[in-house]
Amino acid sequence: MWIEKQGNIIDFTLSSLLRRKRKNLALISVYMLVIFFFASVMFFTHAIKKEASIILKEAPEMVVQKMAGGRHELIPLGYIEQIKEIRGAHSVKGRLWGYYYDPVAGANFTLMVPGEGEVEQGGIAVGKGVSRVRFLDEEDEMEFMASDGEVFGLKVKQIFSPESELVSSDLILISEEDFRKLFGMVKGVATDIVLSVRNPKELSTIALKIAERLPDTRIILREEMLRTYEMVFNWRGGMMLVVLSGTLLAFIIFSWDRASGLSAEERREIGILKAIGWETSDVILMKFWEGTVISVSSFFVGVFLAYLHVFFLSSPLFEPALKGWAILYPKFKLIPFIDFYQIATLFFFTVVPYTGATIIPSWRAATIDPDSVMRT
Repeated sequence: MWIEKQGNIIDFTLSSLLRRKRKNLALISVYMLVIFFFASVMFFTHAIKKEASIILKEAPEMVVQKMAGGRHELIPLGYIEQIKEIRGAHSVKGRLWGYYYDPVAGANFTLMVPGEGEVEQGGIAVGKGVSRVRFLDEEDEMEFMASDGEVFGLKVKQIFSPESELVSSDLILISEEDFRKLFGMVKGVATDIVLSVRNPKELSTIALKIAERLPDTRIILREEMLRTYEMVFNWRGGMMLVVLSGTLLAFIIFSWDRASGLSAEERREIGILKAIGWETSDVILMKFWEGTVISVSSFFVGVFLAYLHVFFLSSPLFEPALKGWAILYPKFKLIPFIDFYQIATLFFFTVVPYTGATIIPSWRAATIDPDSVMRT
């Protein structure tokens, strides 16, 4: 008997949804768009932060920069010997890197000197973004203007694979000799000094000792770089959520409208059900299933579309705001990283309120005398 009764409630719920299919489809469309926008921002922000944390695992544990007037300047290579004297400091070496503005592309390129022998003098290795904006192929020549005004060409020996474009899109690897010639940098100085430590627990201790020996330096730890990236993407994601707050407000008004009362047709329907013997709990259960079908189907469709938008289409709607402004955008597809806690939070704040909003007016109508309900 109980199973038959529940079956009747489910059958009537489905038939009720089909009778008002146009209205329900409109509700699902609005609901789905709200879920889609917010899920897209959540997916992108979480995935890009995860990508940054994976990339930064390969970053130096500690970076030492020389400061003058509150600005970063070239550091003498003699500082390396002083750092090596600190017990626990390991693999201390200078790095050469800088930014080169290319007037042809109207973009800044990142130039870096790799390990010894990786790039021969007169040659360069470029990222996919550089080759795209400068229309370069292997063995083509790319011209640079040195700090003294001399123009010289370097031959493209390698173009990095598209899979590495997230970190190499604007990157140019160059030999030390060509780098120093381009920027007019004398020998005996580097852009900064990087090192690792034998015991990770001693990072802060070694950083403090370096600061004491070299008071004109700034020490940057890998964990600080990771926190900075997280803050940047949290800020961008937060800005997008602020922009989408109008959508959220519309959703709140939409849910409030549902909670404010039922249409005359729905009231008559409830009155008829009460008149033929349905109990108040049966009416509430029917409306609960009706709200659940609309909200849950909208939620899963919205989340699925957001997943496709972010991880297969590379977020074309939000790309400029979430990646940041630049001439040279890297073209990449994010690896799907989903935070199920965020999904659960989104579910709680969107599905639960709407489902509850459909029950309240139904309970009010179901507790009134059937004759008075049908006459309204």
